[in-house]
This record gives sequence, C-alpha cells and structure tokens, in this order.
Amino acid sequence: MKKSLSKRLAAGLLAASSVIALNAQAMSQQPEPSGYTETQHPIMLVQGILAFDSIAGVEYWYKIAEKLESEGATVFRAHINAFNDSIDRGEQLITELETIRASHPGIEKFNLVAHSQGGLTSRYVMNVRPDLVASVTTMGSPHTGAPIADLLNNAFPQDSLLGGVYETVVDAAGSLIDALSGDDVGKGDARALTAEFTTAGAAAFNAQFPAGLPQSYCGEGPASVTLNGHDIRLYSWAGSDPFTNAADPLDYLFGSTSLLFLGGKSDGITGQCASHFGQVIRDDYKMNHGDLINQVLGLHSLFSTDPLSLYRSHANRLKQAGL
Repeated sequence: MKKSLSKRLAAGLLAASSVIALNAQAMSQQPEPSGYTETQHPIMLVQGILAFDSIAGVEYWYKIAEKLESEGATVFRAHINAFNDSIDRGEQLITELETIRASHPGIEKFNLVAHSQGGLTSRYVMNVRPDLVASVTTMGSPHTGAPIADLLNNAFPQDSLLGGVYETVVDAAGSLIDALSGDDVGKGDARALTAEFTTAGAAAFNAQFPAGLPQSYCGEGPASVTLNGHDIRLYSWAGSDPFTNAADPLDYLFGSTSLLFLGGKSDGITGQCASHFGQVIRDDYKMNHGDLINQVLGLHSLFSTDPLSLYRSHANRLKQAGL
C-alpha cells in the first residue's frame, strides 16, 4: 500500500516537473517581436484630461502601450497636468521630450499619438517645437470645442461664488491625480482648461495654431505640414457612438453628455466633425470617447473594431511612411 502510494507520488512529481520544464522551454522559445509596429521614431502617447499614466494599476492607455511594444514599438507616456490648458501642458511635454532625447542617443523626433485634449497639446508642441515632432495623430480631439465646456463655463461663471467652488474642487482633484500618477508638473488650472474648449476658446486657439485644420466645415486637413523646415505628417480618427456596451459604466456618462449635441453624431464629448485634423482615417468608428483608449478595461462594442487593433495598424502605417 505504502509502495503504491510512493509510486503515485513519484509519478505525480515527475509529471509536474515535465510540465514545468515544457512551459519553461516554451517561454524561452517565444518569438521575438515581429517588427510590425516598429516605427523609426518612438511613439509618445499624450493623454487628454485626467492625464494620468497609471494609478493603482489602472492605466489611462489600457493595454495599448503593451500591445505596441509587443511587436517592436518604442513607447513613452506623457507626464502632464490632469487639468490645465494645452499651452501649459504643451510646455510640460516639450520638457519631457527634450529630456528623453538627451538621455536616449539616437532619438531625434517623436510620433505624438494623442487622445482628446492631448491632440491640442500635441498641436501646440508641433507648432513651437517642430524639430521634436515626426507626426501628430489625434483621436477624438475636440479641435473646434466641446459643448460640455460651454455648459460648465456658463454654469460656473468665473469670478462668482459657484465658479470659485468649481475651480477649487477641480484644481484639488487634478493635484491629487497628478500626485497619485507620480507627475511632478506643478499645479494645474481647471478654469483655463474649461475656457479653452468653449466655442470662443477653441476659436482663439485655432487662430493661433491653425496648422493641420480643415479649411472648410467638416472637411479634411492637409496630410502633412512643413513648419520651420520640418515635415510633419498629420492624422486623426474618431468614434461616433456614445453608447457601445451596457457593461461599461462610462457609456452612461457619454450617453448623457451626447444629448448636448442636439442630434449630431459624437463620441459623447467630441462632435464627429470637430475631430477632423490632418488626414482623417475614419470619423465613424462605433466607439465613444472612452473606447478610443480601450476603456473601461477593454469593454467596447462587439460589432466594431477592437481599439487595440487600431493602434497596432496605425503604428504600422507610421512605419510604412518612414516615421
């Protein structure tokens, strides 16, 4: 009886050891990155509002950087204010790009891939420091403003009691997000952020930095621009469906904010035409503002493109363009 038990234990240990050895061998033989996403210049992911990298294990760019890196891309994530205007955030990004370039021999320029407000932040950078930029891609960026900003600016007027409360609360939230994300970028400015995305604020920003914008309403911008002798490729894409997955809590937020568009198509924050910048890849993906960054936890429409595949394909597009 004891011998039988001993034999069984020995056989079990041998089987377990074999499985472990096979797994180890398989792991050691995993293929090298395919190079499909290996661009000439590294990719810098530029966040919109909230602008954290990772907080308590929650990523802003959910699984996106990992997907790109797994097939050869070099990816960085921006460290900028959660709440601030695009000029201040752009200056923070310029400092970070310069630091990376100085510490990584061989890096000269970056492919800026930007979500929401990150698109305007990137536009500022390409205008004032085109030597740092190989391309700018914006996803769901409200280049001509967002109705939610007009609503907030009117509901909480500057220099009013309600406005003061709004600024205090949102500034405090922004400072907390920056601290939790490890972003030592100074105090943000909620009022400047809100004002920038009002109809008037966006018009003022666009008058100062018009490069890449369409010349007509809902048109397509130029595929490239030359700024101070530097050629920069321009792209954009967007979603047009605010409610895509009932299990995603963000869908209920974007479903509500989409009512501000009075029947026009949007991703819940950005109008379809407001997203146009440079070469428009598509402006009608069945995605909302959160789906564009694979949130929440990768939940998206079962009847549309996987957001991760969009980033993968775009990295290859940049590669094929020599970027």
